[in-house]
Amino acid sequence: MVERGMNRQPPPRRVQLRFIAAILLLAGIWLAMLVAGGGATDRAIYEALYAGHRPVMIAIARALTELGEPTMLIGASALSALWLWYAGRGRLGLALLAITLTGRGLGEVQKYWIARVRPDLEPHLVVVKTSSFPSGHATSSMVFYLTLALVLTAHSRWRFAAAGSAILLSLLIGTSRVMLGVHWPSDVIGGWAFGMLWVMLTLRAAEGLLRTDSAMEKTTL
Repeated sequence: MVERGMNRQPPPRRVQLRFIAAILLLAGIWLAMLVAGGGATDRAIYEALYAGHRPVMIAIARALTELGEPTMLIGASALSALWLWYAGRGRLGLALLAITLTGRGLGEVQKYWIARVRPDLEPHLVVVKTSSFPSGHATSSMVFYLTLALVLTAHSRWRFAAAGSAILLSLLIGTSRVMLGVHWPSDVIGGWAFGMLWVMLTLRAAEGLLRTDSAMEKTTL
């Protein structure tokens, strides 16, 4: 009796409500960062994190920012998809690639639509060419690393730890963009929020389709 109670899963309705609440929270954070960007709080955090005149911090920030380079992450996503295909999980690899590419694309659409100007309080420590909101590095790193972590640890007891590590890496990458002077903190937070929201929406749908396909294949066989 005790063992059954310990293994009992939350009711599906409660899980659904939690999912909806998380989506609404992330959307609200994105909207708040869009509206409040460039204000006094944004400026104060920007100045506190800026790494100018600190060579060691600049080097660390540049190394971290390379791990979130959107073009590099697209290549890493393609390689990961090929590896999953080779391992017999081709559909999951395709889902990873699709989620990464669409997340990146939607991030760029937001940049051109919103057209927020980059901060100019301090000299930029890396070259940038596009608009500011949301941060492409924050968005792309959250989408790729979190999706990869969840895909590779499906049905594993390490899934929570893997997801937490992916989120931490994205947080470091996003913070490096403020340290390098090329983004407002709100740009980065908005990118994180959108990236996580996109993963929650698309990966859940993809996993549902993959389960349906697997069930159909077993029935056919």
